[in-house]
Amino acid sequence: MNTGLKKIVTKVSKGKRIEPDEGLVLFRQADLLTFGELANSVRKRLHPERIVTFVVDRNINYTNVCVNKCMFCAFYRDADSPEAYILSRDDIFQKIEETINQGGTQILMQGGVHPDLGLEYFEELFSSIKSRFTIQIHSLSPAEITFLAEKTKISIRDALTRLRAAGLDSIPGGGAEILVDRVRKKVSPNKIRWRQWAEVMKEAHELGMPTTATMMFGSVETDKEIIEHLVRLRKIQDHTGGFTAFIPWTYQPGNTKLGGRPATAVEYLKVLALSRIMLDNFDNVQASWVTQGSKIAQVALEFGANDFGSTMIEENVVAAAGVTFRMTKQEIVNIIQDAGYRAAQRDTIYNILKREELKSRRETGKPQQSGNR
Repeated sequence: MNTGLKKIVTKVSKGKRIEPDEGLVLFRQADLLTFGELANSVRKRLHPERIVTFVVDRNINYTNVCVNKCMFCAFYRDADSPEAYILSRDDIFQKIEETINQGGTQILMQGGVHPDLGLEYFEELFSSIKSRFTIQIHSLSPAEITFLAEKTKISIRDALTRLRAAGLDSIPGGGAEILVDRVRKKVSPNKIRWRQWAEVMKEAHELGMPTTATMMFGSVETDKEIIEHLVRLRKIQDHTGGFTAFIPWTYQPGNTKLGGRPATAVEYLKVLALSRIMLDNFDNVQASWVTQGSKIAQVALEFGANDFGSTMIEENVVAAAGVTFRMTKQEIVNIIQDAGYRAAQRDTIYNILKREELKSRRETGKPQQSGNR
């Protein structure tokens, strides 16, 4: 390890913020084990209790019609496609009821940007959901919200205010891809640019609406652009403090116009660890078992992740690219516990709802792990 890299490693070990150029050196020069050790040390500092959380929810994709037609997306359809759909209210209500019956506390509603669905559609939909169910509506990406504001000819803040009054509780970080316009113009030329994505998040935070942040990597971005994405998120969080978690996930090339190869598990773990190291003002970093599978997601718990994401009772977007990992709630609990952590169900804003019972020695064949180790 050269002197420059040693200085950066020492800086991270002491809990100091690293600058973009230092992050780039770390990303390019540190080996995988060094990454794991550093990210793990950051996670332990933030979460010494050795608990790994998860949420029980469902992705409800209300439509697959989308005007953005992103090159990396295998899910969208044109409005005149025989495969195009808009879910009926009854279908949505049935999915929510099934989710609640399985202990779900959240629905993540996202779809394509449908040209005919305006703000009033979502106001009526969200208010009707809230009148029937007690559940967190964690829904609509910045791209969808921007489209609704422009279609209604009102500001982002006014659109968010109306959606919030109708029942929208929080916003997922979808559509971030890479927050660099060079990349966005290549992979999603019809979609909002990075400043518009950031504007929605800042306005939501100022209105008291929590959001998550994401990154889809492994398409056409450079190392430097990955760093730029993380720094831009960090700056927003410094200003607002409204992001509850960060979720990096890998581009899935199957059935897409963009094509290419999927990122390797090593590449995923390096980016995950880099994220945990650089996003020092984010409390939570989520593992992506949906794109990586259970075993790599389990390894991710030693590379900075402290959250296992959602049970995803239903998931259609990643599945459209040919990736269909599935896990039950109990399988998630088992994966977490087998890695030596205590599993706990949380809500959308990371309040612990239930700590899962630890397996007995008879069940595991191993000594019992301490939750406070």
